[in-house]
Amino acid sequence: MTVYGLIDCNAFYCSCQRTFDAQLKQRPVVVLSNNDGCAIARTSEAKALGIKMGDAWHLLKNERKLAGVKWYSSNYPLYADMSRRVYQVLVEYVPKVEPYSIDEMFLDLTGLSGSLSDRCEIIRSRVEQITKIPTCVGWGASKTIAKLANYIAKDRPELEGLCDLTDDRIRERYYRNLPVSEIWGVGRRLVPRLNDVGIRTIEQFVNADPTQIRQIMTITGVRLQAELRGECCLQLSEMAEIRKGLACTRSFGRPITSFGEMREAIAGFAVRATEKLRAEKLDAGYVSVFIQTNPHKRSEGWYANQASITCAPTQDALTMINIVTRLLRKIWREGYRYTKGGVQLNDLAPSGRQSSLFGRPKEQTSALMEAMDAINSRYGRETVRPLATGTVRSWRPRQDMLSPRYTTEIGEIMEVMSF
Repeated sequence: MTVYGLIDCNAFYCSCQRTFDAQLKQRPVVVLSNNDGCAIARTSEAKALGIKMGDAWHLLKNERKLAGVKWYSSNYPLYADMSRRVYQVLVEYVPKVEPYSIDEMFLDLTGLSGSLSDRCEIIRSRVEQITKIPTCVGWGASKTIAKLANYIAKDRPELEGLCDLTDDRIRERYYRNLPVSEIWGVGRRLVPRLNDVGIRTIEQFVNADPTQIRQIMTITGVRLQAELRGECCLQLSEMAEIRKGLACTRSFGRPITSFGEMREAIAGFAVRATEKLRAEKLDAGYVSVFIQTNPHKRSEGWYANQASITCAPTQDALTMINIVTRLLRKIWREGYRYTKGGVQLNDLAPSGRQSSLFGRPKEQTSALMEAMDAINSRYGRETVRPLATGTVRSWRPRQDMLSPRYTTEIGEIMEVMSF
């Protein structure tokens, strides 16, 4: 029988912060979104204080009852590297691992000898021992069941982080009591439609007429029904699908009012986007740039626009800077206070497609990009970068509570002092 598992890192961003500071072990910790805007990750201690996902930082920071909370700006380089470390532990214990998100990974547990409960407990313990990240593991006959089992493992402390839904009778008992909203893939928009036809629990969803489910959710809903019955419709993949597009967007730390500063910001987004392209060995053939003012302060003047162009497939940062600068000139309007901008790349495909006959030789640009990537990989992001991205960059997003990049920046690694 096929058995899939899902391992999920608990309060992942907060756990990454705790990994490098033992004093945070029992302290409430909250990680904030870009620009230190709102809560996007909370420990159980922070939740107990009433902090909700999406709560605005500027409304919380002066509350007396939250004086003991440790707040952090988002540290995405650290979180990505810690996710990589978790993955490296997992591949030592199971034959296949499929990253689903930065803090969730599917496991192929099919055919493994011994008790799966013992195996999953060993995996959890090993991950926590090496990375200091606590996890929960759920498993069952399909990926959808594994996802549900993981939710149950996390939701019920008496299970101690493990949930086995391979047994039909145990699975049916949970189905009878869990709302349909807990099914992987059933979003908030679908729940009212299912409720309207009398489908409120997972049991009712599984037993519903497939024709009715298809009318509401298309063929995807029928596949979910089959998955919840233990029929494996979603296979595990060790290779991620080639993405169709990628974006680099940011809210600025302060409004931008000059074209020069906006050009620097957009150039920086282009450089970061092409870094992602080269990391995944992709070229982009379609580029978009957008800028906008604050939608919540329309009294200051509202403006939003974007421009796009089809280009010769490229992953070269200097070429991309030229493209996005031309697009920005088309949409720039003086007299506005811009608070957000971004670069979107589409028509992505593996590198090597026919490129332009004009411009710098591809071998020359490739060598330059490889050298820049190698230096930044060794010494930290933006150690070397094009001058077009600016030098002062006072408009960058606020990160007033940023922790060190302990594992990705050589100047910020922890030091052990000997006496």
